[in-house]
Amino acid sequence: MNNSTKQRSMLTWSIIRKGLAYILSGRMRQKDAHLPVNQHQVPANFIGVCVASAADPAMDDYVISELLALGIKQVRLDFTYGDLESFNARFLQRLINDGFHVTLHLIQPFRNAKNMESKAEQAAWQIFLDNVISRFGSQITRIEIGNTINRKRWTGYTPDGFIAAWNIAYTSIKQHHIELAGPNVTDFEPIYNIGILSQLKARQQLPDVHSNNLFSERVSEPERFDHRILKYRWATIFKYNLVKKARLLKKVGTDFGIKRFISPVAFWAIYRIQRLLPDGEQKQADYAARYMILNAASGALDQAFWGAFICHREGLIDDGLLDAEYPALERVTHYASVDGNVNNFWRHASFHAIKTVTAMIQGAKYIKAISSANGLEIHHFQTNEYDIHALWTINGKVALLQDIYEAADISTGEIIHRDGHPLTLASHIVCESPIYIRWPKNHTVNIKESCGLAQDLAIHAHIAALQYFPFRQGQWFGMILARNAEEALLIGEQLHPSNLISPQKASALRHARNAIWALPDPRNAQAQVTVKQPIKMYPHKAFLDRFKPSKAKRSWNGAVELLRRGISTAHPVAFFEQTGDKTLKQNFYICDYVKADCSVGEMFVHFAKGNKEFHFADKDYAIRAEDAYTQLAQYLHRMHQTGTFFRDLSGGNVLVQLQSNRQLAFSLIDTARAHFYTHPTAMKYRISDLARVCNKLHWAGRERFMGLYLANIGRKLTLQIKLSLYLYDFKVAFKRKFGRKGIKKLKQKFKK
Repeated sequence: MNNSTKQRSMLTWSIIRKGLAYILSGRMRQKDAHLPVNQHQVPANFIGVCVASAADPAMDDYVISELLALGIKQVRLDFTYGDLESFNARFLQRLINDGFHVTLHLIQPFRNAKNMESKAEQAAWQIFLDNVISRFGSQITRIEIGNTINRKRWTGYTPDGFIAAWNIAYTSIKQHHIELAGPNVTDFEPIYNIGILSQLKARQQLPDVHSNNLFSERVSEPERFDHRILKYRWATIFKYNLVKKARLLKKVGTDFGIKRFISPVAFWAIYRIQRLLPDGEQKQADYAARYMILNAASGALDQAFWGAFICHREGLIDDGLLDAEYPALERVTHYASVDGNVNNFWRHASFHAIKTVTAMIQGAKYIKAISSANGLEIHHFQTNEYDIHALWTINGKVALLQDIYEAADISTGEIIHRDGHPLTLASHIVCESPIYIRWPKNHTVNIKESCGLAQDLAIHAHIAALQYFPFRQGQWFGMILARNAEEALLIGEQLHPSNLISPQKASALRHARNAIWALPDPRNAQAQVTVKQPIKMYPHKAFLDRFKPSKAKRSWNGAVELLRRGISTAHPVAFFEQTGDKTLKQNFYICDYVKADCSVGEMFVHFAKGNKEFHFADKDYAIRAEDAYTQLAQYLHRMHQTGTFFRDLSGGNVLVQLQSNRQLAFSLIDTARAHFYTHPTAMKYRISDLARVCNKLHWAGRERFMGLYLANIGRKLTLQIKLSLYLYDFKVAFKRKFGRKGIKKLKQKFKK
């Protein structure tokens, strides 16, 4: 690092020393800071949005009309050099005239901020401030100074340059008795907040409002404990979730005498979500609602803004552009303008989610957290008319309303979807997509002792046009995935677990530890479903499996998790398990019957014989080995990037179908052993999966296939990776000779 780079960094020794002194003195400690604060008022102007316009005056009309539709009057506008003569001045005046409360964020271009230690640049900044304040100062809610100052590649400030900019701004703004917010630190990096506020306090120039862009995006979910703080193994110990971060940053400001705290910008970018999950738009909407509710529940924030309002990546409205057309400077630093053609704009699901949460919680009293920081979130708000519960789970989990509330409370409550429309009572579940239940004010709602997540049960909340229906009859519990209640009833009747009897070996698709057979599909007379039931339990497995979910539930969980991550598998239909079953065999998993041309195992055995092509039965096209390796490598890379460790990736468990475009479609079966993570799968687990899938492939094929896979992550086939493949080969050979199959063959030999 050269000297000029050191000078540009805001993390000076002075800031580090002051930050560490504060932290090590114990002032960052708060008991149960990860939990919301009970009994406080949510401000009536709590939720805001970052806005911009464009050269065409018609864009002003569009933005204003969409803000009114959203139901939000709090806006934040970035304003920089030249904007007094641009469309931004026109737009600002329009916002003021139409009664919006404007936080005006005054920023300097990067090159000007970089040179703020010069007298000439300081004079230019002074002139800009004076002109803006003279024209708009008396008409706005506040001015914010500071601009992602802990990100030197975006903001440009040196430590002395920022203090110079702040000094000039503070003097001018306070002379006109305008509320001042700052210093706009981004993310949770409290050393910056402490160090910079210490410097400002020493100069008697503290802001009226402490501002910090309180992002949760890189932790994936707003409820998650932050793994970036001392890594994953410590995350659940230190419990740095969104609520704790908000409360601690509020405390930092309060300790310096600043009573109010706001988050001026935060968002989830759809393209980042889609690195792990395919339903980017829906997940953005889930996170937007959950984020705002948790911020309100924390009791720490006076306002929380979403930004930007219109943008294809992070906006509540899509501008119809492509990622390549995104501006060079991140919009968290400078949301300069709305781009694109208004005719191509459309509302993201997050627009409706923010609209709904705004209507539900702004100005309400936060009563308490009924459940929080344990996978199930239930937050009680009260308005002049209603008692409102906001409910959701972390991603992939589910809770049953009948485990939380009495039946009478469910029937009398009004259940409202994340996006504002009423829900029927047929869907009695809580999932990662928030819902609201409201009753007349002061209605007594009883919470059951069984309140919590459904044990060891997963769902994929955003399967299009399908709903989940809990199944409880006598000793049987399960879940059915169907288009509507009528279809669920049909499945439950025709595939009732008491009627499912595994066939003899000759008529089964498979009959070993599990029986797998096909039955007519109740939904379609021309189709079939596949049923799987465990029928043989070895003593050690019978003991170990008593501490696990049933095989049927594990198969269901694996399938829905794969689908949730965009990985193809046999589509789940239902699972049923008998409660209290000591045999561990009274459980059934039902999925769609997968029509496949072959399995990867069959292809690899064929290639291992030296064949260069694989001919599909009843097809007039053969796939080359090179093409098969390439496409499978891409499929498995995508699977691992989504955080999947399949653990049973044998060639027979990867089905193949040749499509009309000469592409191979892969589908996973036998999903019960899969493990899933909230981050890409670790390398050692990837190699474990890959060693299984290419076990029957010859070494020339393995090296080519592995090379293609590893190229996706910038790695090469090393001796260490080859050793892992050799070790797996040895393990397989050993089990065949000395394991259960080997012993069975030996017994048969002696019988002869």
